Amino acid sequence: MNIVKALEKHSRLFWGIVGGELVLVLGVIDYLTGYEISFSLFYLAPIVLVTWFVSRRLGIMFSIFSAITWYFADALSGQTYSLPAIYLWNTLIRFGFFIIVTLLLSALREKLRTEEIFARTDFVTGAVNTRYFYNLAHMEISRSRRYQHPFTLAYIDLDNFKAINDRFGHGTGDMVLKTVASALQHHLRDTDIVARFGGDEFALLLTETGQEAAKVVISKIHSSLMAEMQKNSWPVTFSIGVVTYVAVPHTVDNVVKIADELMYSVKSGTKNGVRYSTYTG
Repeated sequence: MNIVKALEKHSRLFWGIVGGELVLVLGVIDYLTGYEISFSLFYLAPIVLVTWFVSRRLGIMFSIFSAITWYFADALSGQTYSLPAIYLWNTLIRFGFFIIVTLLLSALREKLRTEEIFARTDFVTGAVNTRYFYNLAHMEISRSRRYQHPFTLAYIDLDNFKAINDRFGHGTGDMVLKTVASALQHHLRDTDIVARFGGDEFALLLTETGQEAAKVVISKIHSSLMAEMQKNSWPVTFSIGVVTYVAVPHTVDNVVKIADELMYSVKSGTKNGVRYSTYTG
């Protein structure tokens, strides 16, 4: 899988050029070796490459290109048939074979990509799920240790969320969660991470962010969240614990636990507030 990920970094133009060159090379070899040796299997290589790394449409185009190349290689190599129409028939059969492979491979690729997205995304909100968050947080911890930069984790709990489900139903509850996730993402950078933890808890990982910068961002987020709740007449508030890590605990569990405990101190007190802390080891 690591090899596939590395190959996916190449551009579509790169794979288009590589695929085209492969078809031409195969056509030349097919012609030079004569009609007695079949090269049908090898024509699948460029088709598979462009279908997987570019698109189904280009895979279909290469299926046509490969079938035509095979036709000319056969015709020029001296292969003869009892009827000229057999050339066309064989070309169509080859094209059909290539198309079937292209469509099956394209469907497999889309299914794998969909499963990959579902494996790291919360189904309701579209935010990162807990498991994928832990992977990303682990990488951020490693970067923090290496480059000696701080990062901030905000742990958010929705106060009175159970009352939303009880009073309005789970459909409205899901709408609240989606609204919260959208509002959180709106105020963050592409490098920051929004994750849903449990039923009504979210975590924000602010990469390379000190406490002063975190205060500015979290203040805006809290105001935005409250405005969304008031606009929709949802009786939900937010208890938030924000920890800036200058030193880094040994595990992601510890990083999350410290922020969770700070959030709980808000929730068990006045609720609807934000508390900040700096972890220095």
